[in-house]
Amino acid sequence: MTFLLETIRLGLTNLRLHLLRSILTALGIILGVGAVIVMSSLGEGSKQQALAQLERLGARNIIIRSQRPPESQSQQQGERRGMVSKYGLTRADFEVIQELLPEIETIVPLKSVGGQVLRDRYRQVSQAFATTPDLAKVANLTIARGRYLTRADMQDKAMVCVIGAEVAKELFPLEDPLGGTLRIDEKPFSVVGVLAPVGLAGGAGATLVGRDLNLDVHIPMTSARETFGDTIVRRRSGSFEATEVQISEIIMTSSDRERVIVDAQRARRIMNVRHPGLPDIGIIVPYELLDNARKTALTYNLVFGAVAGIALLVGGIGIMNIMLASVTERTREIGIRRAVGATRRHILWQFLVETSVLSAIGGLLGVWLGVGASVFVAWGVPRLPTMPGIGKYFNADISLPTEVTGWSIIVSFVVATATGLIFGLYPARKAAAQDPIVALRHD
Repeated sequence: MTFLLETIRLGLTNLRLHLLRSILTALGIILGVGAVIVMSSLGEGSKQQALAQLERLGARNIIIRSQRPPESQSQQQGERRGMVSKYGLTRADFEVIQELLPEIETIVPLKSVGGQVLRDRYRQVSQAFATTPDLAKVANLTIARGRYLTRADMQDKAMVCVIGAEVAKELFPLEDPLGGTLRIDEKPFSVVGVLAPVGLAGGAGATLVGRDLNLDVHIPMTSARETFGDTIVRRRSGSFEATEVQISEIIMTSSDRERVIVDAQRARRIMNVRHPGLPDIGIIVPYELLDNARKTALTYNLVFGAVAGIALLVGGIGIMNIMLASVTERTREIGIRRAVGATRRHILWQFLVETSVLSAIGGLLGVWLGVGASVFVAWGVPRLPTMPGIGKYFNADISLPTEVTGWSIIVSFVVATATGLIFGLYPARKAAAQDPIVALRHD
């Protein structure tokens, strides 16, 4: 024990005597460890952001959506002249799904209605959907103010609606939307609720859903059947597009995550029988996308780790280089220690302690640097748009999420210490192997 403490003391003394050289030698380790932590935190932060967006779709949900078949694209000119394009899910499809998939926990239909949503001089292309009260649960919708659709609304065929956060801002910019009235193709609906902002806008979730959920308007399905037909006419720039879709979307919720893939396969088979080749039907399973996102994130972490590991390798080579130079420089010291009784094991341990302490301190400083840089990036990037001079070059919603993981700190520190030991072993053995007589005669 005394020998070990004395060896550590000698090693620390020598490092302190050459402080600048020790810092420069450890710099490669410091930057390498910091790079590992920053890279892994960026990868983990991006993964968690993507998973959170996909989770909003519901990990137990299966989405079946009507979509325009490819061959109908060539008919768009005809549609502008008055033709109506018919495709997608039907009410008969919905009934078949209910009958053949009784184990599904919840099945919710959505039907696109109207061509425009208007209020006074404000108007937007309709993103109004008729649905049932269960949509709030299966789509993880949160009410910011007021309430969502109720069973009573369905029974009474009430002319009420729940609007998204952006709709509230656009159509009611200066007043409370609750109790207000908007029109869907001149049909008045009273606003009874406002949805909380949904973070899918512009993200992976918006791509999957196919629209910005913050622009949604939800009305009771029974009211839509009573008020609107199945044909939707949307006018743009002097032209119009007419489509007939009985049901725009069906969202199903499996009883648990273990059944999602099985239920999705059964739904695909049912739809393939009723719509051979699925030309006008799209099926989205967020759980499959979650699994793919995790695998992609793991790949990114491995790539980031490999890139950052190169910096650790460079740091280890730097330690070996400096320690080899130190052996040559301290040859006479080694000879004197051997002459007064130090063994080869003593010399070996002295140099190994120096490299281990150097790499361990570098690892600790690297951990501090990596964690600090990760926190700073997550804090600073969203503030770039507000900075004078450079703020105009960044989007207002820019973000770069980071999440420091415990494994990245532990692995990077252990690897840094091991790197110092491995690359310091050869110089230490070279120092211990020197002949004491030759070493004493060295100038």
